[in-house]
Amino acid sequence: MTNDITVPQDVITETRADGALILRSSHPMGPVAPTTGAWLHQWADKTPDAVFIAERDGAGWREVTYAQTLAAVRHLGAWLLANGYDKKGPVVIMSGNSVDHALLALATQYVGMASVPVAEQYSLIPGAHDRLLYIVEKVKPGLLFVDDAKRYGDAIGMAALSGFDVLASQPEGAPRDVIAMTDALQGGAADVDAAHAAVTPDTLAKILFTSGSTSHPKGVITTHKMMCVNQTQIADAFPVLRARPPKILDWLPWNHVFGGSHNFNMMLANGGSIYIDDGKPTDALFPRSLENMKMHTGTLAFNVPVGFARQVAALKADPDLRRDFFTGLDFTFYAGASLPQEIWQSLGDMAQEVTGKVPLMVSSWGMTETSPATLIVHERVDRSGIIGVPVPGAEIKLLPDDDGRFELRCKGPNIMPGYFEDAEKTAESFDDEGFLITGDAVKFVEPGNADRGLSFDGRISEDFKLTSGTWVRCAALRGQILTALEGVIGDLVITGQDRAEIGALLFPAQPRNGQPDQIVTDADMVETVRAKLTELAEHATGSSTRIGRALIMAEPPSLADHEMTAKGNLNMRKVLARRAGLVARIYDDADADVIRV
Repeated sequence: MTNDITVPQDVITETRADGALILRSSHPMGPVAPTTGAWLHQWADKTPDAVFIAERDGAGWREVTYAQTLAAVRHLGAWLLANGYDKKGPVVIMSGNSVDHALLALATQYVGMASVPVAEQYSLIPGAHDRLLYIVEKVKPGLLFVDDAKRYGDAIGMAALSGFDVLASQPEGAPRDVIAMTDALQGGAADVDAAHAAVTPDTLAKILFTSGSTSHPKGVITTHKMMCVNQTQIADAFPVLRARPPKILDWLPWNHVFGGSHNFNMMLANGGSIYIDDGKPTDALFPRSLENMKMHTGTLAFNVPVGFARQVAALKADPDLRRDFFTGLDFTFYAGASLPQEIWQSLGDMAQEVTGKVPLMVSSWGMTETSPATLIVHERVDRSGIIGVPVPGAEIKLLPDDDGRFELRCKGPNIMPGYFEDAEKTAESFDDEGFLITGDAVKFVEPGNADRGLSFDGRISEDFKLTSGTWVRCAALRGQILTALEGVIGDLVITGQDRAEIGALLFPAQPRNGQPDQIVTDADMVETVRAKLTELAEHATGSSTRIGRALIMAEPPSLADHEMTAKGNLNMRKVLARRAGLVARIYDDADADVIRV
């Protein structure tokens, strides 16, 4: 039942008798393309010679225009149909971002098939092969794709994959027979136009597998409608996307919704250009990202917090790069975790220095299941951590708890219909009104004013109680520690459920190569950590915000043992379970190696 409805400038707020809130945008949603192929035709007709996608090629770049992309997509689509792959199953893409990956994925969508982009680590790390095989068994593909048959030889050579055809950009050195991409690009005798005409908004476009808290990932059904609606919702929030074609230099992996749906489709929907950054924000690969940045910068900058942190350090050290990066930059956009405030401030300060103004610095909230942007920041804000207001067409349900937070649920045309071949998980994921149960917690930035948006307040399932009965809000506490120990600690897991005191398992910013049960005892690092935790403890408001003890891990998070997800996030539950012995050590008062505050 409804008690009252208010209509502020941006957000319509409905307050229910049980205390639940329903939030909707007051703005109508703009026109929506029927399929991703419609975008491709639009820009191949309007700006045929504009670069759509590019990748490194020796000292330069392989650039593919919109007209060339459409031609290649149609040839690949004809080849897929002529060889009957549309009748066999989806295409599993086992390797990372590349031009051929993009062409193949778009070709499957163009002719009514689906692609399944899989984290490349599942193929390249033998300990993660079980996840690859699980996905293959789940989706029963008709075709596998890799960019380099030799590099992915261990994976495609597995006996369990011997019955599947393999398409490869570079077939040389393959451990088995593969099909060359150059052959597939010749096309085939098939009616591509008829296949494309049969594609509808509800046609399955791809299956994205989550990498969350269970050992087996869930396949998110992603339709053309979900992706097309979401790009309209995003462009409604950011008119600059329609004002001029955007450009990005981007490393974010396409097996994840941020890089593969949000960023990739944003360029395709708005006639933009994607320059693939084949580096990453790691010690080994960030020099490559810097090399790429010196050749190309974008009108938009997307990254996760650790990526922006490395960029900020590089920009501070290089005036020419700083000038190129901020000149023409419309906005910065972070996701995946909250951006440390000092990184936020540094980006703004450098932009002001270079251009005399600060670009929009924004974020949003979404999940693989929401394709993804459902809440979005579309105005100037003064700090990180804000995730914004509902995009047009989406509904947000907020269920209050006893601590000023709200459980977040959502509904709308960008939300998945369910998980692939998993009716039980699908049923568990929606409430009786059809709202997706996200498991995330939020707060109002300004209580009583929905127009100022929401801030993220952690995963409900990660929070816990101390023996005193006091709730520990892990997300906020984790952010404080990471900020205090920036450059020393790269990530951490909070401990203390059913204990009297909060502890932490700390992972060094510079990973060590120890064993799972080993800890770092380097005196300088230990004292630095102790000093910073002591400083935090002095400002703690009580036991629920005070870190009393910690250990520094000698072994990095293990992807093979599912401590690390494919998108680089810690799986808290897996870390706590796998390192239960170290958690016990934290609370052993006789252990001299425990860092105590």
